[in-house]
Amino acid sequence: MLLTDTHTHIYYHAGTDKLQEQIQRCLDNNIQRLFLPNVNSASIKPVFDTVAAYPEHCFPMLGLHPCDVKENYVEELITIQKNLENHKVHAIGEIGLDLYWDKSTLNIQKDAFRTQVQWAKELNLPIDIHCRDAFSELFELLEELHDDRLYGVLHCFTGTLQQAQHAIDLGFALGIGGVVTFKKAGLDNVVKEIDLKHIVLETDAPYLAPVPFRGKENESSYLVYVAQKVADLHHLPIEKIAEITTANSQRIFGI
Repeated sequence: MLLTDTHTHIYYHAGTDKLQEQIQRCLDNNIQRLFLPNVNSASIKPVFDTVAAYPEHCFPMLGLHPCDVKENYVEELITIQKNLENHKVHAIGEIGLDLYWDKSTLNIQKDAFRTQVQWAKELNLPIDIHCRDAFSELFELLEELHDDRLYGVLHCFTGTLQQAQHAIDLGFALGIGGVVTFKKAGLDNVVKEIDLKHIVLETDAPYLAPVPFRGKENESSYLVYVAQKVADLHHLPIEKIAEITTANSQRIFGI
């Protein structure tokens, strides 16, 4: 069995014993592929330090997280773009829109998103999208930018079945994480209706730990609980879920 965590911030522990311990627990649980999304210029170094330490298991992305789109966002984008010229990455991300924390930055979030989507198209890379309280705004943007070069993952998907289908129609896979194990979230009812060819698994560690660790620090080894929940919803063995979702990740990220 080979599982893939398509979105983890495990690099927050770069250079520590905690990183080594968490990677070992991943390997012990057959989680052998981890994709690391950048969030701002300060996180570039820990991403690549982690990739250098575990090159067979960790794969980098680069992008500017919408919550880090602030007054200096143009400078941040320039720094990230320079690193794209010097490093191989497997996606542009995490990028997107977030209206939960600050609605006042929507226009510059959109501008940053458009810029980074253009990078992805030029580099023939997928995008890894963060969306919180902004589905209508995001879909409007994606419709504007849509062409056959735009594809990727809608990370930490928590929307409705209609929103899931809209994302799929636009060429995106759905990143399913710990929220699918939450009893009152309703995501389980959506996931069981989605063809598995449109799903990848993720943790978003250290955030959104699945049951039975809800409310505690998440880690990538907990991906097995997400995979088991998806397996239960689709009445399939976890090994089959691992096979399909890892194949989906290989198709999207090209590795």
